[in-house]
Amino acid sequence: MSRQINAARSMKKVIQNLIVHIFLAITGFIWVLPIFFVILTSFRAEKGTYTSYIFPKNYTLNNYHKLFSQAGSLVFTKWFMNTLLVAIASCLISAFFVLSISYVLSRLRFKMRKKLMNIALILGMFPGFMSMIAVYYILKGLGLLENGPFKLFALVLVYSAGSCLGFYIAKGFFDTIPKTIDEAAYIDGATKFQVFKKITIPLSKPIIVNTLLTSFMAPWVDYIFAKVILGQDRQYYTIAIGLWTMLQKEFIQYYYTTFFAGCVIISIPIAILFLYAQRFYVDGMSGAVKG
Repeated sequence: MSRQINAARSMKKVIQNLIVHIFLAITGFIWVLPIFFVILTSFRAEKGTYTSYIFPKNYTLNNYHKLFSQAGSLVFTKWFMNTLLVAIASCLISAFFVLSISYVLSRLRFKMRKKLMNIALILGMFPGFMSMIAVYYILKGLGLLENGPFKLFALVLVYSAGSCLGFYIAKGFFDTIPKTIDEAAYIDGATKFQVFKKITIPLSKPIIVNTLLTSFMAPWVDYIFAKVILGQDRQYYTIAIGLWTMLQKEFIQYYYTTFFAGCVIISIPIAILFLYAQRFYVDGMSGAVKG
C-alpha cells in the first residue's frame, strides 16, 4: 500500500514538473521570438515594411553597411558615440552620487534622516518625465541648450541628478555590512571617508556593478528627455532618437530593415555588459533584499 502511495506521489511530482517545464518552454519561446524576428529582419534583403512571410527569401549584410556609410542624414556612428559618451559620463557620476548618498543614509544618524528618506521614496513614485518641462526651462535659462556639446552636457546632468532618488537598493546592501567593521576602523583612527573608501567600497563590488549597470542603461534607451533637450540638432542625436527617425513616414520604406540592424548593433554592448557582470548584479540585488 505504501509503495502505491509513493508511486502515486512520484508520478504526481513528475507530471507537475513536466507541466512547469512545458509552461516555461512556451514562455521562453514567446520571449525569444521578438528578438529572433529583429535579427532575421536585420539581414533581410527585401525592402519595405511588410512581408507575408517570416523568414527572408534573401539575406544581405547591406543593412549593416548602410548604418555606417554615413549616407544622407544617417550618421549612426556619430549617434553611437554621442550615446556612449553620455552613458559613460552619466554612469560614473550617478554611481558616485548613489553610493555616497546610500552610505550616508545607511551609516550616519542625523536629524531629518527618516523624513528625507520618506520624501525621496514619495518623489521616486512619480515618473521622471513629469518634470520634463521644468527641467527644459531650467537648462535653457542656464544657457545649456544653445549648441550641441552643451546639450550633451545638459543630458548628462539630467540623468545624473535624477539617479539620486534610486539609492534604496544600494542602502539596503550597505545595511548588510556589519557596523562592527566600521567601529574597529574608527578605533584605529580612520575617518569616515577612509572607512567608506578603503573598507565599504571594496566590500560592495556587487552593488557597485549593479549601480553602474542601471545608470548606464538609462541614457542608452531613453527617448523622451533626450528628444526634448537635443531638439532638432540631428548630428548630436542619441541612438534612441536616431533610430526613431528611421521610422518616420518619409524614411521608413528605405530604412526599415536598417532600423533593425541598428537595434542589433546597440544591443551588443548591453548584452556584453550584462553577461560579464551578471554574477555581481544578482549578488547586489540579493544583498538589497536581505537589507
